[in-house]
Amino acid sequence: MSNKQLLVDCITFEFVKDNLFEEAVKDLNRRLIVKGILQRAKVKNQNGRVYPKDTLFRESKKYEENFIKERRALGELDHPESSVVNLQNVSHNVIEMHWEGDDLIGTVEVLPTPNGNILKELFKANIRLGISSRGLGTVNKSMNEEADIVQDDFELIAFDFVSNPSTRGAFMFPSGNLQEGVNKNVVQNPVSHKWERVEDIVRDILTEIG
Repeated sequence: MSNKQLLVDCITFEFVKDNLFEEAVKDLNRRLIVKGILQRAKVKNQNGRVYPKDTLFRESKKYEENFIKERRALGELDHPESSVVNLQNVSHNVIEMHWEGDDLIGTVEVLPTPNGNILKELFKANIRLGISSRGLGTVNKSMNEEADIVQDDFELIAFDFVSNPSTRGAFMFPSGNLQEGVNKNVVQNPVSHKWERVEDIVRDILTEIG
């Protein structure tokens, strides 16, 4: 039997600026909340993996009970090559999630940490990012679907914000209402030129912190 490997899969998101978002970016003491699809079941992503609904449902329930309810569903900015969440790199905390069909919807609080402040500035600059699941597990090749099927031994570790999303069609955006649904009518704007601004923004923030 194969040893478990670190499985990393990402979902692209965009955000819609509203009054609550504008207030959050102006007031450093006001928390920034983003909401959207964390993971998607039963569809092949750009990494060629498919997550069965039963497996994701089980792990999301465990994650909610063991991490979200205890307010320790922390994630990092960019993917670490580790199965442990490094506190010095934490940028956000998942505060709620639920299922809508095959989509796992989550609400995420951006934290006032160094990396959280960088994440907040990237949102302010309208940079397109991704949110990515991190877990341990094995995969088996499915010849019929030409995909790697994530096996029942999968263990969900965290959700991280990243710059290299691997799954299209899912979006996350700031929201002040935990009951709001995902906005499926969001129009995607061209953002290719914005990628070049990420490095400059991060450098400016680190300079201010230093």
